[in-house]
Amino acid sequence: MDTALTSRACPATLHVQLPSSAQAARQARQGVVRILALEMEGAPCPRSVAEDILLVVSELVTNAVLHADGPYALTFSLEKGRAGIAVSDGSGDLSGHHDGTQRIGPGGRGLNIIRALGADLFVCPSDHGKQVIAVLTWGTSPNHGP
Repeated sequence: MDTALTSRACPATLHVQLPSSAQAARQARQGVVRILALEMEGAPCPRSVAEDILLVVSELVTNAVLHADGPYALTFSLEKGRAGIAVSDGSGDLSGHHDGTQRIGPGGRGLNIIRALGADLFVCPSDHGKQVIAVLTWGTSPNHGP
């Protein structure tokens, strides 16, 4: 696993290449947990927000692995009052539509969950595909308090 970790800086950042497997979301969450643990000593992120961040990471990485070609990477940035989560994949499709097949069974609610948590979502092209970016803010929100 290729990992770059910067802590005690503003912002604290993590960049990690992810596998093309079901282990990708777990690996991404583990990296983010390390950053959150280091930074929570100074209490920049309430526990409830940290839980939301981990859910967003899991949803974005899972979506990438299920619906796009690799390679996959996570870039996570944490600073006072804001977290940025960017998941890169090898698909240049910015439409948000998948391969046209009809889903059978549960699923299909990930981006709605992310939006319900108050995240701003962006999709932009990258050198080798696209990035899906979620930004969570807190401190003045009635949902998460100071």
